[in-house]
Amino acid sequence: MPDAPPFTSPRRRRPRNGVRAVAAVGVVLAIAAGGSYAAGFGPFAPGDDGPDPAATEQARAFLADWAAGRLPSAAARTTEPGKAQEVLQSFTAGLDIEKPKLTAAADGVKEGEDGTLGIPFTARMPVTGLGTWTYESELPLREQDGGGWKVDWRLSLVHPRLSETEKFRLEREESAPPKVTDRAGVSLVGAEYPSLSPLLGRLAGDAGGGGPRGAVELVDRASGETVRTEASFGKEPDPATADRPVRTTLDAGWQAAAEKALGKADGKNASLVALRVDNGEVLALANSPSSGFNRAASGTYAPGSTWKIVTSSALLLKDAVAPDDVVDCPKYLTVGKEFHNVETSEHPGATFRKDFTESCNTAFIGLRGKLDDGELGKVARTYFGVGQEWHIGIPTYDGSVPVPKDETEKAASMIGQGRVQANPLIMASVTATAVSGEFHQPSVTAGNEDETRTEPLPDEVVSQLRGLMRATVTEGTARVLADLPGEIGAKTGTAEVSDDQDNNGWLVAHRGNVAVAVVVEEGVTGGGSAGPIVHSLLSAVPEDPA
Repeated sequence: MPDAPPFTSPRRRRPRNGVRAVAAVGVVLAIAAGGSYAAGFGPFAPGDDGPDPAATEQARAFLADWAAGRLPSAAARTTEPGKAQEVLQSFTAGLDIEKPKLTAAADGVKEGEDGTLGIPFTARMPVTGLGTWTYESELPLREQDGGGWKVDWRLSLVHPRLSETEKFRLEREESAPPKVTDRAGVSLVGAEYPSLSPLLGRLAGDAGGGGPRGAVELVDRASGETVRTEASFGKEPDPATADRPVRTTLDAGWQAAAEKALGKADGKNASLVALRVDNGEVLALANSPSSGFNRAASGTYAPGSTWKIVTSSALLLKDAVAPDDVVDCPKYLTVGKEFHNVETSEHPGATFRKDFTESCNTAFIGLRGKLDDGELGKVARTYFGVGQEWHIGIPTYDGSVPVPKDETEKAASMIGQGRVQANPLIMASVTATAVSGEFHQPSVTAGNEDETRTEPLPDEVVSQLRGLMRATVTEGTARVLADLPGEIGAKTGTAEVSDDQDNNGWLVAHRGNVAVAVVVEEGVTGGGSAGPIVHSLLSAVPEDPA
């Protein structure tokens, strides 16, 4: 008679404090690859007194297969492949475990009285939507009569308490999260603002008023009674705040306009962030498609020529160039590899202002000797907060500007390529800092910790940057915005991705007290792809937010 699986359909738990218990649905989940393995992979060094390397190799291979979801392969490494595959499948799928991380210990290997070799390991089991269940277990390895080693199959190797009489059950509890509102108290719901749908639960949970909760429980196989709770996830709502709406910095009108504007992306992946210049409060954050990854705040992109705002700041700060200085703009410039301008344009005898407004790559690269190797990254961090740790109320990627490895990479970093990484949140903040002179950590909720330390840009540099960005709208590559009311300044960007992908299109802009950044994946050019999105947004909202 085959072993009973370590998982059965979850029963309903009696609601606590009026919270409805919801049974989990077991779903077979894809498990991420756990990496390769080979002889000598692990930390065990062969020696006279150490374990047989072949045994540790087999143990690590079993763990790698299990973590990667290669369950038939993992089971084949055991003494009972049929039972092993059934239990491993039931355990990971039935408990909603995805992407497990299984790590063999560097020491502590011991010989058992039954002739097996015990190799300890740590299991980190992410339970979908709840958290990570971490525990210690041990793999028994037995040498085979025909040579070689196999995992000596037993239920307890999956978890020390899994047995013929006890198994695990996942129970989930959910409560209606508190309302999330915009800055004026307008309710924000995913049906009306699709881009916010993936964020609303996170905002509510972080505020201590709900969110997913659950537990992995050890139960008696015969009676179904709970023996003990192995892991608990989430927290009970705070009665003092459970019914209190979570207020954000978002503006319902701006958010709706942002969602609509992304329709101009023609089905391409695109993201938009709009924030207040004076304090960094995010007014709108939108993604297309709206579900899944929040690329607006967590994406990692080369910012392309929008980064020339930072490069220009670095040059202006040390008086390395002035707007009216002549900085030639040839078609091509070779620095380890050939760099060129969009459509291989050229502007002989151009001023630096013309280089900025027409986004001349070769002119900016030609000025690379004016900056020390790490200077661009230092300016980005010191004045713009890029690369420091931000706490805005939702997860973010906060940018990276590493020191160039060579002259070619330094040339690329001058134009926002190479290893320079950003996203619309970062570039909206960069724009706001450039036109105000002061960095403000962006925020989606109030009261976030602020560990950033920056210095203000000199007034003269701010004035020069504002002039350059305004000229880009009136006479340069951002003329798509020229018909809009208000004194708009902007910078376009075209960022190379790879030889087999079209370039990403960028545009950043400011008007009044708002800075906006948009990226369109494979949009080809910034003015052509991101420009219509920014135009749509600014056409639909007041010149200044309330």
